[in-house]
Amino acid sequence: MGTPDFARKSLDRLYKDGHDIAAVFTGADKSRGRGMKLSPSPVKELALTYNTPVFYSDGMTPDLITSIKPDLITVVAYGKLLPESILGIPSLGSINIHGSLLPKYRGAAPIQHAILNGETLTGVTSQYMAKAMDAGDIISSKETLIEPDDTSADLFERLGDLGADLLSETVHAISKGTAPRVAQNHEDATYAPMLSKDMAPIDFTESAYKIKCKVRALIPWPVATMCIGEKIVKIFDVEITDNQTGLAPGKILPDCKHGIEVACNDGSITIKKLQAPGGIIMSPTEYLRGNRII
Repeated sequence: MGTPDFARKSLDRLYKDGHDIAAVFTGADKSRGRGMKLSPSPVKELALTYNTPVFYSDGMTPDLITSIKPDLITVVAYGKLLPESILGIPSLGSINIHGSLLPKYRGAAPIQHAILNGETLTGVTSQYMAKAMDAGDIISSKETLIEPDDTSADLFERLGDLGADLLSETVHAISKGTAPRVAQNHEDATYAPMLSKDMAPIDFTESAYKIKCKVRALIPWPVATMCIGEKIVKIFDVEITDNQTGLAPGKILPDCKHGIEVACNDGSITIKKLQAPGGIIMSPTEYLRGNRII
């Protein structure tokens, strides 16, 4: 059970490991791209190449799962909680691959919130699923460093690969009866709720470091924004400077020969990549050729 490319990597590994995939459950086809063509999820697209039966999330019922007779349910980036009436059907249980080191960052957006909060270490965790979200007993985990310039898109790619490795190892351990089961310390739990467009505007009263974390965290969506002149532009990359401007947070420095520099709480940041409404991602030099900044 899964939908995005993050989950497709895990499904691909299960196929390559030789497992018999009885069925795949995924999100409904969505309109994508400039032409808004109706397209299948990455998980469905892969499943169809293997002639695996595909069902949509909204059609999942206990009776349907029982008829499939699964030994094990594996869930990766599915976006829906499974009721207890389904979790207990497989003889070997139901497991999930989560994009954090549980119990930290339970919830829908663990990768983005880890970057947003300035974490330098994250990973993936395999767990037995429970009634409460991401609260099940831990089976295993894998760690990776968060590099200073990693965006959420970068981390999704790396953790997707790591999650596929972990799922492969976890399913093997379960099949051999050697998978551990360690209860989470619920007192240490933190949460990572869904992102929203309301998070996009940059607050320049924050530190340069927090602003850079936000820019990195909100790629590929919803992308951090700021007002330049009379336009709301998307910000894709910034650099922290050691320049004490003496200006109020949010003020753009008048000398833009070397880029667009903006004062913040403890110094300034220089914008390296931005996108005007309806435009392409460009450098400040390219942007300044046809746009006013003040």
